Amino acid sequence: MIETNPQQNSVKKILPLILATAIFMQMLDSTILNTSLPSIAKDLHESPLNMQNAIISYVLTLAVFMPASGFLADRFGTKKVFIFSLILFSLGSLFCSLSQNLTHLVISRVIQGVGGSLMTPVGKLALIKTFDKSELLKAMNFAIIPALIGPVLGPLVGGYMVDYLSWHWIFLINIPIGILGIVLGLKFMPDYKSDDVDFDFKGFLIFAAASLLLSVSLELFGDMQNITPVLIVFILGFLFLYYYYKHAKKEGHPIFPLNLFQVRTFRVGIVGNLATRLGISSVPLLLPLMIQIAYKQSAVTSGWIIAPMALTAIFGKSSVIKILDKYGYRQTLMINTFIIGTLICMLAIPDIHTSLYWFIPIIAVLGFFNSIQFTSMNTISIADLRNFQTSSGNSLISVNQQLAIGFGIAFGLIVLKIFENSDLIKGETHNAFRYTFLTVGILTILSGLVFKRLHISDGKNMKSKEE
Repeated sequence: MIETNPQQNSVKKILPLILATAIFMQMLDSTILNTSLPSIAKDLHESPLNMQNAIISYVLTLAVFMPASGFLADRFGTKKVFIFSLILFSLGSLFCSLSQNLTHLVISRVIQGVGGSLMTPVGKLALIKTFDKSELLKAMNFAIIPALIGPVLGPLVGGYMVDYLSWHWIFLINIPIGILGIVLGLKFMPDYKSDDVDFDFKGFLIFAAASLLLSVSLELFGDMQNITPVLIVFILGFLFLYYYYKHAKKEGHPIFPLNLFQVRTFRVGIVGNLATRLGISSVPLLLPLMIQIAYKQSAVTSGWIIAPMALTAIFGKSSVIKILDKYGYRQTLMINTFIIGTLICMLAIPDIHTSLYWFIPIIAVLGFFNSIQFTSMNTISIADLRNFQTSSGNSLISVNQQLAIGFGIAFGLIVLKIFENSDLIKGETHNAFRYTFLTVGILTILSGLVFKRLHISDGKNMKSKEE
C-alpha cells in the first residue's frame, strides 16, 4: 500500500483542474473564432473568405507538432513543457488581439497552435502518470468536461463579444485563464521525465506529413469546388500513413510503436473514437447552421438553442462513474452510442413549421450522453497501456481525436452538400439538413458495433474505488 503525503494529495486535487483549464482554453478558442470571422475581416480590410486562413493555420500547426508532444514531455519533463505551452498559447492569444493585418493574425495563430499542440496532451500525460488506474476515471472525468462545454459556449460567447465588445476580446479572454494555468502549474504540476529517450525524427516527419495532408484535405472538403485535388491530398495522407507503418516495422524506437495496436482496448478506443465522432462532431456545426440558414434566426439564437448541451454534460459527469461501475465499458459504450445515434436521427423529425423549442430537449439529453461517451472512450483507450507505452499512446490518442473531430465536421458538410444537390429535397434547404441528420445518426448507431470487440471484463482495472 503506497502512502500519500499532503503534497501528493494537493497535486491530485489540483491537477485535473489544471488540465481542465488547458482543455477549456483550447476548445473555446477553436470554436469562438468561427462566429467572429466576418467582424475581423471587416476590421482588417480582408475578404471573409480569406479569413479561413486564420483557422487553417491553427489546425495545421496542431497536426504537425502534436505527434512530438510525448517525446518532448519525456525529454524535458511534463512540468517545463506544459508551462512553456501555456506561455506560448497565451502570448499567441495576445499577438492575435494586436494583429493589424491577416499575415500578423496567421503568424499569431501558428504560435497559438504550437502551444495548443503540447498543452492538452502533456497535461493529460501528467494526469495518467499521477493517478492509479482505479482513480484515473474520476480524474479524467472531471478534466474532460471543458471538451464538451467549449464547443457549445464558443459560438455563443463569440457572438456576444463581437456584438457588444470587439473581436479582440475573443483572444484576450484566454490570457487570464492561461495565467491561472501557469500559476497552478508552477506549484502543482508534477515533472515526469524518462531516462530512455530516443527521438525518431524520420518517423516524426513522416507522421507529421500524414497528419498535415489529412488536415489540409479536411479543411478543403468544407469548401470544395473541385473534388479531384481534395481526393489527391487525402489519398497522399493515407499513403504517408502506410509509409509510416513500413518505417515503424523497421525502426527500433518509433515515435508511435506498432505494439500499441496489440493492446486490444487501445485499438478499439482509437477506432471507436474515430467512428463515433463522425456523427457527434458534426452536430454542433450542423444544428446552428440549420437554425440560421433554414429558420433564418440569428447566431446568438442558435447559440442559445445549443447551450443546454453544455449544462447537461456536467450532469453526465456525475453519473458516468456509477454507470461504468455497474454495466462495464462494453455494454455502456454500445448502448450509449445507440442512444446518441437515435437522438441525432430525432433532430430530423421537426419540419420547417415546427417550433425551435422542439430541439432543446433533444440537445439537452444529447449533452448528457456525449459526456458519458467521451469519458468512457478516453479512459478505455489507456486502460491497459504499460508505463513505457503511456507517452506515445497518449500522443497518438490526442492526434486521433483532433483528426476525428475534423473528419466529423467535413463528413457532415459533405453529406449536407450531397443532399442539397439531389432531387430529393426539391430546393427546400431545411430538408437537406433533415436527411443529413438522419444519415449521420444511422451511421453513428452502426459505429457502436466497434465496441463489440471489447470483452465484458475490459476496463475492470479502471473501476472506481468509491463504491
